[in-house]
Amino acid sequence: MSTRSKNFKEKIILGIDPGTNVMGYGIIMISGSTLSMLSMGSIQMKDGDYADKLKRIFEKTLALVDEFLPDEVALEAPFYGKNIQSMLKLGRAQGVSMAAALYRNIPITEYSPRKIKQSITGSGAASKEQVAGMLQSILKIEQLPKHLDATDGLAVALCHYYQTTNVLPTGSKKGWATFISQNPDRVK
Repeated sequence: MSTRSKNFKEKIILGIDPGTNVMGYGIIMISGSTLSMLSMGSIQMKDGDYADKLKRIFEKTLALVDEFLPDEVALEAPFYGKNIQSMLKLGRAQGVSMAAALYRNIPITEYSPRKIKQSITGSGAASKEQVAGMLQSILKIEQLPKHLDATDGLAVALCHYYQTTNVLPTGSKKGWATFISQNPDRVK
């Protein structure tokens, strides 16, 4: 559990886009009805052997948990691809991040890449650039990072927020006009 008192009406969510070459992360805070970004970034891990990369993922995740004291951690699940070895490596990277959060007793949830994109943009087939653009609009980000892995991590955190609250209408067949009228802050 977080060391913050649960009497506060705020929640911090750490989102992680795991990877063995680049790990993206984003942290949001919900305070009442106000949503804000606390941090986002990426860790480049092109150097070192595979075991060293996994150790660095664990250490960085643990450091983020210790610094920001998230109430929940959300991770992007490995996508199903043709390259089995890549999927296994991504699964291990995700597992190491999960272990770091669980080591501090932080609950974890995972989401598919398609679910994350759909939560942020309305389309499960959106590009990284489209996701980043929506995040920039929603969270009032002045400048996007050079590496969009950071916005991918932020998207995971925001997806988790949307999935665990009643902010977005779910299963509604009312269409875009209703969505826009109910969410004017999400439209530019």
